[in-house]
Amino acid sequence: MLEDKINADIKAAMLAREQDRLNALRAVKSAILLLKTEKRGGDITEEMEVKTLQRLVKQRKESAEMYKAQNRYDLCEEEIRQMEVIARYLPQQLSEAEITEALKELIAANNISGIKEMGKLMGIATRHFAGKADNQTVSAIVKQLLV
Repeated sequence: MLEDKINADIKAAMLAREQDRLNALRAVKSAILLLKTEKRGGDITEEMEVKTLQRLVKQRKESAEMYKAQNRYDLCEEEIRQMEVIARYLPQQLSEAEITEALKELIAANNISGIKEMGKLMGIATRHFAGKADNQTVSAIVKQLLV
């Protein structure tokens, strides 16, 4: 379970005095605890954990871009380091070539012919690539294939 792995890694980061890694892991633990309290003590699924991790990575990425735009490179680097630590707990992401091939198969299987059906394809693709690909990347490739 992810929570047990995070707790063990927090201990290891404390012993190694790795502050950036420790901060990122504490953020993950906090997000998981919040998820559990929302579920009123119920079990959380692996899919919910992955979505939470993806949200945390996305937040770090957006923060890093904002800091970079404001010439705050010290804070930008910190966000990037935390993003990299959190991303290690996500499933392996598909490459653009793998996404393109899978999308071509989905287009053929669902008889999608033009850009007007992009919403339909994105709905199918979002479920198909859940946790394995970033929706922004998928959307960009879908646009290329349907135009």
